[in-house]
Amino acid sequence: MPNRSQYALMSTKDRNMVLFICFSSAVAFFDFLIYLYISDIVASALFPVNSNPNVARLQGLGLFAVGYLARPFGGVLLGRYGDIKGRKFTLLVSMLVSAISLLVMACLPTYAQWGLISPALFILLRLIQGMAFGLYVPLAWVFVAEHVPRQYLSVACSYVTASFFVGVLFSNAFFMWLSNVMTTEQLVDYGWRLPFFVAAILSFLPLLAWRLVSETPFFTAMLASKPPNYVAKPLTLLSKHCRHSVFIGMILTLIISSITTVVVILLPDLIKLRFNLDADLFGFSHSLGIVFMIFGCVFYGILSNYQNFGKILAAGSALLIAMIFAFFYHLDAGGDYILIMYALLGFCSGIIGMMPAILVQLFPTNVRLTGMALCYNVTYGIVGILIPFGLGYATTLVSFSPALYVAFIGFIGIIMGLYFYNLPEFKKIEHVI
Repeated sequence: MPNRSQYALMSTKDRNMVLFICFSSAVAFFDFLIYLYISDIVASALFPVNSNPNVARLQGLGLFAVGYLARPFGGVLLGRYGDIKGRKFTLLVSMLVSAISLLVMACLPTYAQWGLISPALFILLRLIQGMAFGLYVPLAWVFVAEHVPRQYLSVACSYVTASFFVGVLFSNAFFMWLSNVMTTEQLVDYGWRLPFFVAAILSFLPLLAWRLVSETPFFTAMLASKPPNYVAKPLTLLSKHCRHSVFIGMILTLIISSITTVVVILLPDLIKLRFNLDADLFGFSHSLGIVFMIFGCVFYGILSNYQNFGKILAAGSALLIAMIFAFFYHLDAGGDYILIMYALLGFCSGIIGMMPAILVQLFPTNVRLTGMALCYNVTYGIVGILIPFGLGYATTLVSFSPALYVAFIGFIGIIMGLYFYNLPEFKKIEHVI
């Protein structure tokens, strides 16, 4: 930390900054996921009526995937801007763009009112929102990492990661409430607008405390040390000096995105394809698993703060492999202890909480946001589009397909853990190229 000991304690300003980013991160995940829960409802209101419900469902999921397609463009283009102009203003842009796009979505006329203009506008807004979200996630990690003292780097990043799943948990609870208080006809008529209004309001709330937000010390120190004739070219520098870091970053992001996509988003639907369980009990089990995943993120973040990262990653990945197979064998045997097994699986999946701290250290300060945005969004875009369809089809053929895929990801985690265990010490986080 510039002008600050690496053993410094967290100040009140540091804690407020972490709380601000964590709240904003939970809101950002709620904002991006709300469409997933009401995709068929929105499709009924904004798109031409389709008599085939399966086609309508695929149409809705395709629009959710549009958000993933837009993320790499927003992440890389705006991430480059964040490395040139600053983290604070870029954070403001991403939050404002997301909030405004949600507010406009809530006010869109239906297909019956405006015809094809309505779906065209909705697709455009989803693209814009996806671009803003693609920038926000890596920016949140960078913003926290460049503010807190060095000894809190891993813990602070794990808090931010855990807050993402708080947003997922809130979205589950919100749509459970919404489906109980409104009929399907009411949702199609006007109820689909409510989640977008709520998301827009929540997105504007953090901006009330914007005057307390400051530029990161790392970026400020980098600006002060630049020569007068310096021309910032983050993408050029990445291609020349950071190809290895980009590759390692994409592998780590593959682990993060795969575990999040499968365990948090897809697993309930995949299990329903081959196993018969009580719907209410299973829904509660899934929420319980997310709660324990939040605890797991913080646990692994704290643990990696005091232990070798590679050793913890290898051991945690091996434990996740064992747990995912135990979970599916338990389902095959009847699923009598689904609550306990889901909680344990969620906690083991929390291994992803320790990885953002390593992503941050892979890249020098002057290309950090561009590098992280590139790794995170390109990999997440591929996983977010291919895995739901590919794994869904594979599960219809082999019931253990989700377990096999998570085990494959865990095996990659073990390899990466061994790699980091034998790796010499990282360059200092304030390193610049």
